[in-house]
Amino acid sequence: LAAWLIMETKPVITCLKTLLIVYSFVFWITGAILLAVGVWGKLMLGPYISLIADNSTNAPYVLIGTGTVIIVFGLFGCFATCRGSPWMLKLYAMFLSLVFLAELVAGISGFVFRHEIKGTFLRTYTDAVLNYDAENEASRAVDNLQHKLRCCGVYNYTSWLASVYYPAHGIPPSCCLNSSDCSPDDLRNATVAPNKVYHQGCYELVTSFMETNMAIIAGVTFGIAFSQLIGMLLACCLSRIITANQYEMV
Repeated sequence: LAAWLIMETKPVITCLKTLLIVYSFVFWITGAILLAVGVWGKLMLGPYISLIADNSTNAPYVLIGTGTVIIVFGLFGCFATCRGSPWMLKLYAMFLSLVFLAELVAGISGFVFRHEIKGTFLRTYTDAVLNYDAENEASRAVDNLQHKLRCCGVYNYTSWLASVYYPAHGIPPSCCLNSSDCSPDDLRNATVAPNKVYHQGCYELVTSFMETNMAIIAGVTFGIAFSQLIGMLLACCLSRIITANQYEMV
């Protein structure tokens, strides 16, 4: 009878193992993507991040650390599945539950506190504009943002009139509609400058983008979070069946 039960459950175990290995591989790829995004964010988005946060943020390092941990546990999940060890599978399921909770909290927090994020961006970006000197990191980030988004100032070009930069230099060249037809004298002339620079403010562009895409970002975050439930279910089921039938890999 015992031999018959093992024969009956072996296909089930094989199927669960195949599914869990595939899931662990996808999970490992997710970790690799997070790691890549973290490294890219640190190298390419550092100046922009300084405009969004009051202080230097650790967001890229969080992504790098999370991605590394997921890669390690993704490999651990594959090893535990191939080994058929119930305690390893339970440990893997417990880790997936922690990842699920962390992603759920992160997604809810980002959606709930999106207005605070907008307020922080307004405060830090206004400060960067008022203290602009064309040389420090925040100033370079402002120039890049204005040039790439084709915007000028916080709400519009008049934001620059109160900056420490304006009295001596006028509006920064990064606001120019056409760099070949935008001289320093034009940018210092309060009458001519409005016709030479972008009229839309950067704050409106950035926040409208955030509002438009926040639902998509939240949906993707929740989707990834709930996908952890699949891995938890597979790992727990496999562990339970192996324990119940005392199944061991040869």
